[in-house]
Amino acid sequence: MNLVALATAGLVAAAGANAQSRDQIQIVGSSTVFPFSTAVAERFGDTTDFATPIVESTGSGGGIELFCAGVGVEHPDVTNASRRMKASELETCMENGVEEVTEALIGYDGIVLANSNDAPVYDLTIGQIWQALAADGPLPTMWNEIDPSLPAVEIEVFGPPPSSGTRDAFEELVMEEGCETVEGADCENSAEIRDDGVYVDAGENDNLIVSRLEANPQAIGIFGFSFLDQNADAIQGSLIAGVEPTFDAIADGDYPVSRSLYFYVKNAHVGVVPGVQEYANMFMSDDMIGEDGSMLDIGLIPLDEDALGEQQERVSGLTVLTADDFE
Repeated sequence: MNLVALATAGLVAAAGANAQSRDQIQIVGSSTVFPFSTAVAERFGDTTDFATPIVESTGSGGGIELFCAGVGVEHPDVTNASRRMKASELETCMENGVEEVTEALIGYDGIVLANSNDAPVYDLTIGQIWQALAADGPLPTMWNEIDPSLPAVEIEVFGPPPSSGTRDAFEELVMEEGCETVEGADCENSAEIRDDGVYVDAGENDNLIVSRLEANPQAIGIFGFSFLDQNADAIQGSLIAGVEPTFDAIADGDYPVSRSLYFYVKNAHVGVVPGVQEYANMFMSDDMIGEDGSMLDIGLIPLDEDALGEQQERVSGLTVLTADDFE
């Protein structure tokens, strides 16, 4: 064996030895998927012989970056995402040696705008939201400057940072599509959000947004429906085009702002870090995310039976995500 081959073999062996030295699954990613992943992790630790996985909320983009950085004990095994991994991110994974990744679609969620229960409910269109928040929009300071029927209160919106999948989905589903509904608007940079203090980057901690909404009842926060559902005692969802953000409205497709939720498995860690495959299978089980699964109690909108069956097969078989899947 030549020196190059020996060095390569040594690196592979070291990576395997490092991964084997960790017996606890490490999970990063979306703050929206965090409560679902945490619930599965707790069930996994309580009902199996494996250690309870560690789940961190880093945002979808931040989680994918950590996940794709490499193989071995210093890198996470699973990443959660409130948007689909991008083709460019998969390419980065592969460049860093993360050559086999399995994608799992777990269900759906709505993006909601919410405020305190102590204030009136907002009823907004995506076009009005774009006008309120667009960097290239009219830059109003009061809601009634957009439409006299809206409240005569200052526009103040607490939302997710650029690393968040919720931010990505909000820019695509609300900002880009909202601009198209506004007559005469220049939509070349429609997703860009103003940075003059009207929109406040509240970080990845959705609980902090709730605290701010309770302190300022007229302000609005942006997060996933599941978080609204868990905090209904303190906050209420705004109507979008007259539709209330409810489980049924999102499931039926009536609520206009919804997105898919995912997690991704690093296949190279399966069979090396104990329990990775078993955790993924539990997450995808009917008991967890099926039409009567426990995740529905904390706000997950389920896949239909056929779609769930297809996803379960992908995960149990560790189907590898490829560039062709993005075409």
